[in-house]
Amino acid sequence: MARVWPDFTRDFIELVLGYVMILGVIWTPDSLQRLLAPVALMATAAIIVARREGRDELGLGWRRFVPSLWILFAAVAVTALSVVIASKVGTLHSVDASAGHAAGYVLWTLYQQLLLQDYFAARLLRMISSEAGAVGLSALLFATAHLPNLALTAATLVWGVISCALFRRYRNLYVLGLAQGLLGLGFAACVPDASHHHMRVGLGYLQYGGR
Repeated sequence: MARVWPDFTRDFIELVLGYVMILGVIWTPDSLQRLLAPVALMATAAIIVARREGRDELGLGWRRFVPSLWILFAAVAVTALSVVIASKVGTLHSVDASAGHAAGYVLWTLYQQLLLQDYFAARLLRMISSEAGAVGLSALLFATAHLPNLALTAATLVWGVISCALFRRYRNLYVLGLAQGLLGLGFAACVPDASHHHMRVGLGYLQYGGR
């Protein structure tokens, strides 16, 4: 028991510290956000690396990559169906789908999956005896980080549960990150911009109408 408690304490402190840093970035003005965001990203990455887990454990190897490809195909199908429906109901609109923007967005969704799976879910799975409870709480933390964007919060809650469950099975961040990027671009194009304010969260969402 003496060995378990320090491990629990470390996980709890890292969990709180990481979430506070992320919320701090989200809820600061753009000028300060540009300074804080790299610090928060590097700090969380350093904490993940400090655990000295293997690439396969982190989902950064090629373990079960081919069997997990169906996830990407499913994301393509969901996005295509969403586009068809949005075009029928009149909510489909153009977004910046240039190669540079799409690549940057996919890199960001890959890092989001790294944070969700290897930072938050990994710690909660060690702290909570129920795997379902840990997955649910991980998804909830992921979703609430997108407030007050209610449309995006609801979408990320569902995707958070699904992606955590898929990561437990396939242990591959690449496919999940790509799938999230594709689904995110589809969401941006199919859901009215008035609902998600150009995919902004936190203070940026609240200030969007005034720009």
